[in-house]
Amino acid sequence: MPAVDPPGYELPLLLFAGFRSLIDALHAELSERGHPEVRPAHGFALQAIGPAGASASEIGRRLGVSKQAAGKTVDRLAVLGYVERAGDPADARRKLIRLTPRGLDVLSLSAEIFDRLRAGWVEQLGAPNVAAMESSLRTVVPAAGYPLDVPGWFG
Repeated sequence: MPAVDPPGYELPLLLFAGFRSLIDALHAELSERGHPEVRPAHGFALQAIGPAGASASEIGRRLGVSKQAAGKTVDRLAVLGYVERAGDPADARRKLIRLTPRGLDVLSLSAEIFDRLRAGWVEQLGAPNVAAMESSLRTVVPAAGYPLDVPGWFG
């Protein structure tokens, strides 16, 4: 009897469930390591701000949300101590949102934790399977880079 292909809708659900399991594990460990208030949307915003900083309009564009929605996220991150507003040396009329040492710390910790989570997948699935999965995904994912607009896309 021939094997039946799984229904097409299962692939995006499995991909999302894998993504979700990594993100949930990341945030559980971030909480244990001094960042209990960080949410997944905050991580996308911190990445959108980046090490050079960005204006609220740029953050909104990168996240696929309005400038006002980006501003609310930035306000929350500022209250939590992850970002600060500063003058833009290139344009006195513009405010830059920059990562604070706490913001840089959470990004650094996230990278460390993601490396460990990936190693767990390697242990569970085998290095060749993880490498093949990553290679296959790189083949089908557009070469434009990793989109940060998940909050706006889900919106």
